[in-house]
Amino acid sequence: MSNQLVWQERYNIGVDFIDKEHKKLFSILNKLLTAAKEGDKSRWACQEGIKYFKDHAMKHFSEEEAYMASIHYIGYDTHRRLHDNFRKKMLPALEKELKKTGYSEDAVNHFLGVCSGWLIAHTLTEDHAIVGKRASKWEGLLSENEQTVMEHTILQLLEDLFQLDARVISECYGGERFGKGIYYRLNYENKDGQRWEIMLVFEEKLILNTIGNMMDTESNTVDALMMNATRFTAQQFVNRVSKQFPSAELSEMKEENLLTYDQFQRAFERQQPQFSLLFDTGKGYFAYCVTAPHLLEENEETAISAENAMEEVKKYVEKKKASKKKKLLIVDDSMLVQEAMKRLFGLEYEVSAAGSGLAAIRCITLNRPDLILLDYEMPVCDGGQVLEMIQAEEDFANIPVFFLTGRVDKETVKKVIALKPTGYLVKTQNLSEIKKGIDNYFAGKKA
Repeated sequence: MSNQLVWQERYNIGVDFIDKEHKKLFSILNKLLTAAKEGDKSRWACQEGIKYFKDHAMKHFSEEEAYMASIHYIGYDTHRRLHDNFRKKMLPALEKELKKTGYSEDAVNHFLGVCSGWLIAHTLTEDHAIVGKRASKWEGLLSENEQTVMEHTILQLLEDLFQLDARVISECYGGERFGKGIYYRLNYENKDGQRWEIMLVFEEKLILNTIGNMMDTESNTVDALMMNATRFTAQQFVNRVSKQFPSAELSEMKEENLLTYDQFQRAFERQQPQFSLLFDTGKGYFAYCVTAPHLLEENEETAISAENAMEEVKKYVEKKKASKKKKLLIVDDSMLVQEAMKRLFGLEYEVSAAGSGLAAIRCITLNRPDLILLDYEMPVCDGGQVLEMIQAEEDFANIPVFFLTGRVDKETVKKVIALKPTGYLVKTQNLSEIKKGIDNYFAGKKA
């Protein structure tokens, strides 16, 4: 089974020395991927290879930053911050794990998986933005100083209010779903008449472990009373945070909404985040997002007011309780396939999508699906490897996995069956047949 990064022409950005360095980093990772297969006898080679990769990556970042400065690249500060997030946070955390486990096979594979995924995504997005091939997703982020102050302020508030020892998971939270979420949006207006939109995302168990415990409730679900307490706690939380940022002083709350995940995702995607932070509190995940001050083009959500607050909160809580759709995770590197599967299953199932094996593991961790529909052929980490990772994790091993593939040749079918997936579906089948296969599986489980 192949376990190598495959260089593709689309990775080239057209700057010779940058493209050359990217190929070099791919090559180093491929050597490490090969060495990692050999187990204990290659531990020294992995240690030396990882050090070589790190040194080479740091040198490349410096050279790339010098190039961006020389051409007066407008996105230089944002790009450098993404480099810093990798070299100052992500890499040290991975190295700590390697040393703690004595460079275990799992830790080495984790290191290689994260670095491979980061390198591919960064090359195809931020590096392409240098030459104008693609716009940077994060060019609206505010300064590093403000980002640091925001992080420290939120961490301190989480400790003061709830005695939570939280940590920052991501400074570039992209709106991914995690667990059962509560999505709360606040629109404020500052003294200059500008609108600021703040979205807070709570994993339900975080509310139960904080607000629920404070109210001494025995409920194991978020009820209307708890939801109202959360709303007003969140408003005070936002006000405390905003006092650290005079440039964004929030003088008046104009509107508040409780959103579904789809509404949150649409609102999030059509605006550039200025802060977008994801925290692991130890009791559940929490995200804090601040988006650019402008009016929404459309407003399909019902605003909460003094007159309708009780009714709207009750409706929101009841709607969440009533939603018992099975959760499907679609794992496919093709956006066309992802969209087709969302349209196919979206009415009857809660559908999430991941474009790679690494993204799939993240999705499974944050929002455990009831079934995974997995592409067999993907770059970097193919479907077989993803299935092996799922089956190797005790918490994930009982999640049913159906392969979805375009290959029907005898050799491929043989390989797929040997991996013991729950099922096997072919992309060339009629879409209704694919859906019928999943429907029948759940109907059988229910029976």
